[in-house]
Amino acid sequence: MKILIVEDEALTAERLQAIIHKYDPALEVTAIIPSVEGTLAWLKQNPAPDLIFMDIHLEDEDCFQIFEQLNINIPVIFTTAYDDYMVKAFKVNSIDYLMKPVGYEEFVAAMEKYKQVKTHYQENGYGNLLRSLDTENGPYKDRFLISNGLKLRTVETADVKFFYCKDKITFLVTADTEFLPIDYSLDKLNLMLDPKKFFRINRQVMVSLGGIANIHVFPKSRLKIDLQPSIKEEVFVSLDRVTTFKEWLGK
Repeated sequence: MKILIVEDEALTAERLQAIIHKYDPALEVTAIIPSVEGTLAWLKQNPAPDLIFMDIHLEDEDCFQIFEQLNINIPVIFTTAYDDYMVKAFKVNSIDYLMKPVGYEEFVAAMEKYKQVKTHYQENGYGNLLRSLDTENGPYKDRFLISNGLKLRTVETADVKFFYCKDKITFLVTADTEFLPIDYSLDKLNLMLDPKKFFRINRQVMVSLGGIANIHVFPKSRLKIDLQPSIKEEVFVSLDRVTTFKEWLGK
């Protein structure tokens, strides 16, 4: 398996290469390139790698210039110190989005995700999957890729009732009472989802209008939410979000 590293920080690139070889010494890092211009030239002149690890801020421009100038069907795992570009990253061939400094466990999880996708969607099927996950109707995420053992499926964002975080695991919850684990924190989801359709009511729950069964008013402006489908815990809107939550309900 051949891997291309696009990274303008030499120490970061060396550390990533060391992690790659720790994970599997047989993996080949074909090149380490620090710039958009250099990456474009290399991709035009060399056989396509199997996977690219790519920083977003390079020494000349941001990496999205690469995708604007070349039609790239190679899967990409982004490595960056910034989460501002997450939505934009998932509009190209992104398998995962790792925050620097990249830890070994995060790297392994991203590689396992890559292998699952590759195994089930070879050649044209893989390209079709990437295109199907593209957000065609705007900057917000339209669907989620869910892995269940060796099976993959997609869930439309419109079918999500709410997102629920418990024991450091985030669950996507559907009308069919499916609690499906996903690889995004609520903080990341807050950047990826349309704020007109989803509202984070507290540290554990981000809800859609369709996920609200009832709203109960308590003294001192407290609001209790009955979710549908229901969960065992009582769910209250954080006091500092009550006003904006009411405004969101009225939009």
